[in-house]
Amino acid sequence: MTIALLAGLLALLPTLGACQREAEPPPAPFAMTDEAMGRYCGMNILEHAGPKGQVILAKYDEPIWFSSARDAIAFTMLPEEPKDIRAIYVSDMARAQTWDEPGADNWVDARQAFFVIGSDRKGGMGAAEAVPFSTEEAAKAFAGDHGGDVVRFDAVPRDYILEQQAGDAPATSGEVH
Repeated sequence: MTIALLAGLLALLPTLGACQREAEPPPAPFAMTDEAMGRYCGMNILEHAGPKGQVILAKYDEPIWFSSARDAIAFTMLPEEPKDIRAIYVSDMARAQTWDEPGADNWVDARQAFFVIGSDRKGGMGAAEAVPFSTEEAAKAFAGDHGGDVVRFDAVPRDYILEQQAGDAPATSGEVH
């Protein structure tokens, strides 16, 4: 009887798999508008130069806006911020018109982006920026022109995002991490 019960349970396994919830694709990024206010600065993000960020949480229908890509990354690192993150988007500076106008709808998934840290470019509030790009080639070209290291989202140093002051720049090695 035990073998028959085991066989019956094994026969049910494929149907149990069908009951599992498939991973939901992330929501699409929102276009930046005049109403977008930065979470940490409380200012209109269009008033700041450089790349921007947006985080979409499960419990809200609108994004949380950031005046810099660095602030969007900081949001994911701070223990007091919500963790029900569905998507993190940052300006794709490979497609930006200029540093001053990064574009309203040229976003890249932050977890897939290449970031240049330690460059000579400052972000929205005058702080050191993590400059995002959709391609490694564009990030390397930017680093060649402005200095810095190319790293992936998971390799952006916590101290660069949370502890570094605006005028400080970390030592760079020129390697992709």
